[in-house]
Amino acid sequence: MPLKNTNVVSAYQTKFGRLEGATLREIFAEAVDGATNNAGIPKKDIQAVFVGTFIPEMLVHQGHTAPLLVDYAGLRGVPATRHEAACASGATALRSAVMAIESGIYDTVLVASAEKMTSVSTNRATEALAAAADDEFESSMGLTFPGVFGIAAVAHMAKYGTTEEDMARAAVKAHKNASTNPLAQFQKEITLEKAMTPRYIAWPLKLFDCSPISDGGAALVLTSNEKAKQYTDLPVKIIGTGQASASMNLCDRNDLTAFESSIAASKEAYKMAKLGPKDMDVAVVHDCFTIAEIIASEDIGLFKPGEGAKALRDGVTALDGDIPINPMGGLKAVGHPVGATGIKQAVVIYRELIGDAGANQVTNHDTGILHNFGGTGATAVVNIMRRSDV
Repeated sequence: MPLKNTNVVSAYQTKFGRLEGATLREIFAEAVDGATNNAGIPKKDIQAVFVGTFIPEMLVHQGHTAPLLVDYAGLRGVPATRHEAACASGATALRSAVMAIESGIYDTVLVASAEKMTSVSTNRATEALAAAADDEFESSMGLTFPGVFGIAAVAHMAKYGTTEEDMARAAVKAHKNASTNPLAQFQKEITLEKAMTPRYIAWPLKLFDCSPISDGGAALVLTSNEKAKQYTDLPVKIIGTGQASASMNLCDRNDLTAFESSIAASKEAYKMAKLGPKDMDVAVVHDCFTIAEIIASEDIGLFKPGEGAKALRDGVTALDGDIPINPMGGLKAVGHPVGATGIKQAVVIYRELIGDAGANQVTNHDTGILHNFGGTGATAVVNIMRRSDV
């Protein structure tokens, strides 16, 4: 069934990075205030809140976060539900909000997310992140997420000839785009030589192939068509959404060079939007590791299997390329506060489509796709957004 009634009318992202002194609730409240204030939306108009956060129990020793966070953000009494799907927590919250608007139950809702990750040691954060993998069969045996994506990289290299240099190019592109994004964790360009520095994390993945541990939050206000006119002259419509699941462990996968959940979710979203990959002007994909960007670009149909690396080499995915991918820097350089990532991706597409991306503005900006990915690909969510005047 096509989506007809869901609009993004405001969006906000906090700074990503090591936010010293800021608590989870303060980061969340900043995102909420930014999204509501940007469009002059009274908080009393918000009928429900969909919260995306992954591991606050392990990072800040706080469960039952949805009512706590919305209360602190000045929305006491508003129905609030937390969504947890590992790194895809934000996108699942967004998808539920879309369905709530489309059903007619609500006409104005908030989707908000936050994660506070830097208040614990790197070892503790790594242990917490491992909860998104299959503990019994993989993570308890020592397989980390860099290890998972290192395996995917080796498989892609063997099957398609992808090289370590190809993956390094994704890092160079990410840092170049993030250098002009004031909200990014890393705002300095890197050379290909630096990206290739052999400090391996999980061969063939090096330090610059991996996204960082980050704090941050993001929020969106969604409304029905009728309500959208009250807040903005240029709402952005969500016209397609898809979600799929897959095995959490690698030993049950048929193909290590693709993620079946991403493929299935994108097909559902394209079908709903009545569009195809060739109709996308800009894309934001889940680049937790550089190989993840290459594989995601193929999984969602932007390139044929095995051609994602060539697109990087040829500049097709650059900010001024034919299909810019992660124009503001992606997880790799902007940061990856896991529960907030899916909403931040939607903020990026929203800003690109309304022409508010500053130095990171892409030339063609009618339609965009965002791909959010959970854990080892056990969850994938794809949403398609389009300017309302197209």
